[in-house]
Amino acid sequence: MDKTIFELAQVYQLLEPGPVLLLATAGRRRPNVMALSWQTMVEFEPPLVACVLGRSDYSFEALQRDGECTLNVPGAELVDTVVACGNHSGRDLDKFAAFGLTPRPAAMVAAPLIDECDASLECRVVERDLVERHGLFIVEVVRAWRRAGQPQRTLHHCGHGTFRIASETLQLPSAMR
Repeated sequence: MDKTIFELAQVYQLLEPGPVLLLATAGRRRPNVMALSWQTMVEFEPPLVACVLGRSDYSFEALQRDGECTLNVPGAELVDTVVACGNHSGRDLDKFAAFGLTPRPAAMVAAPLIDECDASLECRVVERDLVERHGLFIVEVVRAWRRAGQPQRTLHHCGHGTFRIASETLQLPSAMR
């Protein structure tokens, strides 16, 4: 098999952790939303998700302070909105208004759900051990919502403006319950 050296700075393109999410926080002045592509499941029950946010992200402050967020799963049709949310800071911009997103009250956290997304997870921070060192928060999903009858076409960020769309589903035998 013929292989070439792959740049170490690009390894994340091979191991992208899952679909791009829109992370929403309640905020002090108004709710905020950011694009998040560095997250992964770490436990099934209760469902725990590891999320990495940069310290310079406006949402980092809110998540650190409030300990709550929603993780919203946009469909592929929201790609322009996702990119816009990722390219702008909520410090000086109401991204919900600017990009046509509809905040909806969550049941168990102060952060809003995003109506346009296919699914939304209400989350509370349960572990902060690696926040200072790596910006890694572990959140527990305390309530989950999914749009009924919607085929899921998720966006996957591969770096430098490159995305993949996952839409094919294979159903195979599994020992998991």
